[in-house]
Amino acid sequence: MKKIPLFLLGLFLVKAGQAAPKKNEPDSVYLFSYATAKNNNHNGLHFAWSRDNVHWLAIGNEFGYVQSDYGRWGSEKRMITPYLLQGPDGTWQCVWSLNDKEPRFAGVSTKDLVYWGRQSYPEVSKGNTVLKPVIAYDAQQATYVITYTSGGKYYQVTSKNLATYSAAKEVSAAAYADKSVSLALPAGNVTGQVHRVAWPVVEKLIQNYQLKEYQRLQNAETTLQDSVRFAGLKPVDAGIQVHAELAKPISNTLLGVFFEDINYAADGGLYAELVQNRDFEYAPGDKQGRDSTWNSTHSWKVKGNGVQFAIDTVRPIHPNNPHYAVVTGGSNGGGVVNAGFDGMAVTQGAQYHVSFFARQEAGKSAKVLVQLIDGDKVIAQAVAEVRSGAWKQVSATLTASGSAANAQLYIQPMVNSIHLDMVSLFPARTFKGRKNGLRADLAQAVADIHPRFVRFPGGCVAHGDGIDNIYRWKNSIGPLEARKPQRNLWNYHQSMGLGYFEYFRFCEDMGAEPVPVLAAGVPCQNSGSSAHGGGQQEGIPLNEMDAYIQDVIDLIEYANGAPTTFWGKKRAEAGHPEPFHLKYIGIGNEDLISDVFEERFTLIYKAVRAKHPEITVIGTVGPFFEGTDYKEGWDIASKLRVPMVDEHYYQTPGWFINNQNFYDAYDRNKSKVYLGEYAAHLPGRPNNLETALAEAIYLTAVERNGDVVSMASYAPLLAKEGHTQWSPDLIYFNNTTVKTTVGYEVQKLYGINSGTSYLPAEVAVNNGQDNVKKRVAISVVKDAASGDVIVKMVNLLPVTVNAATNLKGVSIANTQAVKTVLTGKPADKVCKPVESTCTVGEQFVTSLPAYSFTVIRIKTK
Repeated sequence: MKKIPLFLLGLFLVKAGQAAPKKNEPDSVYLFSYATAKNNNHNGLHFAWSRDNVHWLAIGNEFGYVQSDYGRWGSEKRMITPYLLQGPDGTWQCVWSLNDKEPRFAGVSTKDLVYWGRQSYPEVSKGNTVLKPVIAYDAQQATYVITYTSGGKYYQVTSKNLATYSAAKEVSAAAYADKSVSLALPAGNVTGQVHRVAWPVVEKLIQNYQLKEYQRLQNAETTLQDSVRFAGLKPVDAGIQVHAELAKPISNTLLGVFFEDINYAADGGLYAELVQNRDFEYAPGDKQGRDSTWNSTHSWKVKGNGVQFAIDTVRPIHPNNPHYAVVTGGSNGGGVVNAGFDGMAVTQGAQYHVSFFARQEAGKSAKVLVQLIDGDKVIAQAVAEVRSGAWKQVSATLTASGSAANAQLYIQPMVNSIHLDMVSLFPARTFKGRKNGLRADLAQAVADIHPRFVRFPGGCVAHGDGIDNIYRWKNSIGPLEARKPQRNLWNYHQSMGLGYFEYFRFCEDMGAEPVPVLAAGVPCQNSGSSAHGGGQQEGIPLNEMDAYIQDVIDLIEYANGAPTTFWGKKRAEAGHPEPFHLKYIGIGNEDLISDVFEERFTLIYKAVRAKHPEITVIGTVGPFFEGTDYKEGWDIASKLRVPMVDEHYYQTPGWFINNQNFYDAYDRNKSKVYLGEYAAHLPGRPNNLETALAEAIYLTAVERNGDVVSMASYAPLLAKEGHTQWSPDLIYFNNTTVKTTVGYEVQKLYGINSGTSYLPAEVAVNNGQDNVKKRVAISVVKDAASGDVIVKMVNLLPVTVNAATNLKGVSIANTQAVKTVLTGKPADKVCKPVESTCTVGEQFVTSLPAYSFTVIRIKTK
């Protein structure tokens, strides 16, 4: 979508040792393709070239031109013994071994050795593994032949199109025609294939590496270099000419939030439930067997003598919730204790609602003592009564007589034996007072951003770790005891207490558009290998896709259907007869764009468009801002006319500074963009003023392109201290405190000060240095609801910028404007905006402090 100009090709030639003199270019040269075992075979395919097939020059210091996409990042995605061949039509074909445990290999094609297409991972019918695959072309049969070894034997498969393959057959060792050679390169001895190619082929490889290296150096720029980069820099004067007459409409849903259940964002976080493992459904598989204590008794313990605590599954409360607790010996004066999520924070005078399902085996009435305890101190208690031999829910209200950061819930059955399940403790005070609601302070911090939309239930969580782990929205609605919990892809437990109904209600309570994201029939591209079909390439079987598509259609009915419809009735039964007014659905999340993906996405997309043309479907273009998934995803979107696509990228502050023109050249007649996940990252991953200001600069460009970028959301949103799987995040919290970041303050300032139209502005600085100009960014928008003109100005320089603004054509109603400034030192992790007033007019001057973000809100007539 965006063309990047080639820069001076000689920038890195001396160090890389790879240039042929322009006046003495050869007609053809030798090209050597190879990989190494370094970094556990993760570095991809490399090239070297030679004039004479004797003296070799490595291109780009083992720059990886294509990497394997198969399996999990880290443990898989390995390229082992790649074999490269140029076919009769000039297309290059590369095959390689994936691992030493699966009967499949990898293949990919390319026209120019720079852009590589979709990868495929064919499964073979003979041999337990595919080792050292070799590809050849049989001209007589017009067929590709792939020969491999497995268990000391040799096998072959053939293909006309490298899409479908013959059954494997055993062949003799003589049929294994491996033409690989070993060469001694500066980095060591390597094995690969030698090819004779025209010089422009190698020249393009060199140019591509040089461009990537130039960009890498740009992206690595940080404020740590400012004392050198801007040595002697004087305060900068900037002239800003606003062209109100050229105002253009921009998206009114531009800034929102992306919620994913990562970092304990839901259970133990936004979801206000205080009891951990309330359903006794924790299982070792939640953590892939890495924690033997992670089981149905996790977070529970016995207190008192003579008490026994066991788990049973004989007569569960619901098939989706098969485990329950059997407590015996409670009449002896003991019971069970739940530790909560790192304890339970209890506030003096506050009320807490406790409930649980119970049954008394004898069928007689039995009393149950419920207490909040802080060590040996009882800070609240109540007595509930169980009157049935069938499962019944009982409840009570506890009022805390004191505060405690690490309280626990104690339950003592005053009977010899009782069965318990769905043990719950909620603060009476939840966000908007909702039952089964959200933690008030944490939800309010999100609401304070003023998000125009909320994407949920996540990124990778939505499409899961394998097809059996795909998030099914129907499992998350209805009575809590009937919801189906599952393993969270981030290796903990999802109770589904925070489900689709609660997500929709949260959006409504904040005045934000709901943007649910569903899997495109394939799981996360970081999924591991499985018996269903290998790695992330497995998809829901095509004979099951009709049912899956119906689930997507049913979600729209659940959200928008009348109470007389089947799924609209279920929404009404949950307490919301009015529709949720769903307008958007995301299909897929940064998926590997494979044939498996395209086939399933197309089926879902066409079905939704046919049944509900009023719904905006959001497609996906992979996890990066460039590369195969990005291009292939955009190709699918253009072919199908998908109205919006979801772009993701996590980059350095330098990238955001140097790519402010990223969306300027986007085709306005193609799909709109949802920038679904982005954040500025630094080594060590702090969220500080430098990263926040880099994001603020970039958001001025997003607003400038608000006609093509419809939505944008920082990610991830929430992280519980001590339980983070990803950093940085926007909001950190523990059981008692919400800790917002500097990046949060930038998001909040943009959310509060969003606009509906963009007023183009010319910015001229009195310093022609490119690095200076890129670090002064302006955005001017107008809000139709208030009529206010809002000027946002970012200064990521170590000196003051004096900004002279000309608002000719803007009818100013009040010369006193609200001015908000966020400033500090680049490494500061805590900065708060300061609000004041300033005098404005058609022309006025504002002093922008070093390393600052300034917002001026002006009343107009």
